[in-house]
Amino acid sequence: MNESPKKTEAMSQENTPLPQDTFDDGDADAPIELPIDGVLDLHHFLPREVPDLLVTYLDACRERGIRDVRIIHGKGTGALRRTVHAALERHPAVRNFQSADATAGGWGATLVTLWSEPDGEREPDRR
Repeated sequence: MNESPKKTEAMSQENTPLPQDTFDDGDADAPIELPIDGVLDLHHFLPREVPDLLVTYLDACRERGIRDVRIIHGKGTGALRRTVHAALERHPAVRNFQSADATAGGWGATLVTLWSEPDGEREPDRR
């Protein structure tokens, strides 16, 4: 089954759309709904969509008081991980980030800590 990423919709375990705390990427043609729960799985997105999606998702998490976020980018060649890390470096709400330990996805996932205050200062060592 080859589904377009634009057709992906967040589903509950009962296979029904998740009605609340979801993210709409603003594309009126085909929004992608994601639960805002602190875990973002990028496997269903095109690489070009990731930087903007990541920024918007982190902002939505922060608005809901979620300070610890896990970004699942997969292991592969490391290209998507580098894209994610570059976006995290630029995002002012990111306090720090690091590769997950083996129980949380290893180098196929990145753990992010967000500042709780809007004007948080960045730490010099981000890795």
